[in-house]
Amino acid sequence: MQSLPLFHQIAGQPVIVLGEGDAAEAKRRLVVRAGGMPVGEDHAEARLAFVALDDPELAAARLKDRGVLVNVPDRPDLCDFTVPSLLDRDPVLVAVGTGGASAGLAKQLRLRLEALLPADLGHLAQALYAARAKLRTRFPDAGERRHALDVALGEGGALDPLTAGAGNHVAGWLEDAERPAPAETVTIIVASHDPDDLTLRQARLLGTADYLVVERGVPLAILNRARADANRVLWPEMPEGAGLTVVLRLDASLRA
Repeated sequence: MQSLPLFHQIAGQPVIVLGEGDAAEAKRRLVVRAGGMPVGEDHAEARLAFVALDDPELAAARLKDRGVLVNVPDRPDLCDFTVPSLLDRDPVLVAVGTGGASAGLAKQLRLRLEALLPADLGHLAQALYAARAKLRTRFPDAGERRHALDVALGEGGALDPLTAGAGNHVAGWLEDAERPAPAETVTIIVASHDPDDLTLRQARLLGTADYLVVERGVPLAILNRARADANRVLWPEMPEGAGLTVVLRLDASLRA
């Protein structure tokens, strides 16, 4: 991963947009849609800029010298940030980016995802947000709360986000939800440097683990499949506390 995906709040904020024509107008619409205010180059408070000029180099350099982050359409070499293809299920946003390599690829991936995600997915997010206090009361422990949500939001779960109308079931799920099963420890034997060689179950476990116990030498590509905020310790230390613990050990073939 060569870029850090971020969602930048620009509501009520000035954003520089330079240029005329379709590319510049598209960026102005994007800024307005997110609640920002398109302004000119001289605006002193702007921290983001879109430069859609035929010869963007000088303008981009001037803005960068002022500490402004710059995007230049079709010029990834001049970009401090790129704009992904967005799937909007407000307040859920799914961003598909290629680091400027191919906007067409990002668009087609977004269109495929459009067909998978229900139109009312945003309602599920809003219902979960409204239920935060009740969630904390029902599951006081953060690890148990996270695990309960993982089960409910997982494939076939009570709140499966790929099922239309899932937001209508949040209150009922909270009433009936049982406390999660006791914390478990699962060992994955890593036999390849390629994360695509992980089984579906192994990938799911890595993506939901609260704790990782990692043997020295486990490939970074494998570790990158785990949650970034999962707690990590080196083997043979074992963590204490509730939650799913995944132990990553090396196969003998990788111990050379």
